[in-house]
Amino acid sequence: MSGTPGTSVPDPAGNQPLADVLRPQRFADVAGQQHLLADDAPLGRMIASGRLASLVLWGPPGSGKTTLARLLAGVGGLTFVQISAIFSGVAELKKIFGAARQQREQGQGTLLFVDEIHRFNRAQQDGFLPYVEDGSIVLIGATTENPSFELNSALLSRLQVLVLQRLDEQALAQLLQRAEAYQQQRLPLTDDARQLLLELADGDGRYLLNCCELLFRLQPVSDPDSGERLDATAMLRLLQRRAPLYDKDLEAHYNLISALHKSLRGSDCDAALYWLARMLTGGEDPLYICRRLIRFASEDIGLADPQALGQALAAREAFHVLGSPEGELAIAQALIYLATAPKSNAAYKAQKLALRAAQKTGSLAPPAHILNAPTRLMKDLGYGKGYAYDHATESGFSGQNYFPDGLPRAQYYTPVERGFERDIHKRLQYWARLREQT
Repeated sequence: MSGTPGTSVPDPAGNQPLADVLRPQRFADVAGQQHLLADDAPLGRMIASGRLASLVLWGPPGSGKTTLARLLAGVGGLTFVQISAIFSGVAELKKIFGAARQQREQGQGTLLFVDEIHRFNRAQQDGFLPYVEDGSIVLIGATTENPSFELNSALLSRLQVLVLQRLDEQALAQLLQRAEAYQQQRLPLTDDARQLLLELADGDGRYLLNCCELLFRLQPVSDPDSGERLDATAMLRLLQRRAPLYDKDLEAHYNLISALHKSLRGSDCDAALYWLARMLTGGEDPLYICRRLIRFASEDIGLADPQALGQALAAREAFHVLGSPEGELAIAQALIYLATAPKSNAAYKAQKLALRAAQKTGSLAPPAHILNAPTRLMKDLGYGKGYAYDHATESGFSGQNYFPDGLPRAQYYTPVERGFERDIHKRLQYWARLREQT
C-alpha cells in the first residue's frame, strides 16, 4: 500500500490504527478548523511568526486537538512531550518540569501537551504556573469540557483558549477519501450507506476512521468492480449505531436543556421537538425534562394560558403511568402545547417584584381592618373594624386597601395583551376604575 501525503510512518507490524497512520504531518492536511488555521486566525498568526503561546484546545472528541498540538511543536522546533491527566500524577510532572528546565538552559524548548487537562485537580493545575511563567514549557492543554468551569482562574489567565469545532460533512468526507486512497480501494458501500457513515461519525474524525478500518477488515473487496456493496442496514449490523455525544453530568446536558427552553420560549415547536429527541436519545431522564416543562409553563406562559401548567403536570403523570418509550409521547404532546401557547412572563416578574418589596419592607403588619377578631381584646384593639365585605357590595368589589399601613399601593403584576391575560387585563382596569371612585 502506498502512503498518502501528510500521513505518518506506518507500523511495520500492521498494528497501528488507521486514524494514527493518517494523522496529518502538515497544517495544510488538517481537516476543518480553518477558523483557527487561516492566515489571519489565531493559530495561523502564531505559525507565521514562529512563536507559540500556551493554549487550551477546547473541542469535542475527534476534532484534531492532539494533531494540532503535535504540529505546533514543529513551529518552534520544540521537544514534544505528551501526557494524559488521567494517568499522570505529581511525580511524573516534576520529572517533566525538571527535564524541561535543563533543556531550556541548553537552548531547547519543550511543548508539553496535556490531554484531558481538566482531570487535574486545582492544586495540580497550580503546579504548572511557575513553569509556564518562566518559559520552561509551552503548555497546550486539551479538553472536551468548558475550561471556564474546569480550570482554575490562575492557570486559565495564562492560557489562550481556542475552540475547535466538530468536523462538518465536508471535512469528514475528506478524511473518508484519504482512508480510501491509503487502502487503494473504495469502501464497499451504497451511496445511502456512505452518507449514513458520515452522519454516524457525528463530527468525530477519529470515530469515522475507526469505522473505515473496521469495514475494510470485515468486508474486504478483492474485486472493486464486482458491484457488491453494503446498504445502510448491512453496514449498521457491522458497526452498530453510535450513541449520541451526551453526558448528563457535563456541559452538553445544560446546553441542550437551554436550547430546548429557548426554543419553547421562541414558540418554535419543531426546534423544541428536535432538542427533546436529542436529549432522550442521549439518555436524559424524561422526568427531568418534565420538571423543566412544568417550570416553563409557569415562568414563560403563566396566565396567558392557564391550561399550560396542567398540560405539563399531566405529561409527568402520564410518564409515571406508562414509562418509556410510550410515556415520551405524552411529553412531546405537552411540549407542542407549550411551544404553541401564548407567552407571558408577567406572573414571573410579579413574583420577583413582590419578593423584592417584601424583603425591603421587613415586618410591616397587615392593616387592622382585614384582621380577624376572634377575641374581645382584639375587637377592642380595632381588629376587623371597618372591613367591607366585598360580596355585600353592588359590584362585588369594595376597593379597600390591603397593603400595610404606610406602604404605598404598588402594581407588581402587569398582564400582557396575549391569550387569557387580555381578559385579566380588562378586569384589572375595571377594578382600578372602581377603586378610584371609592
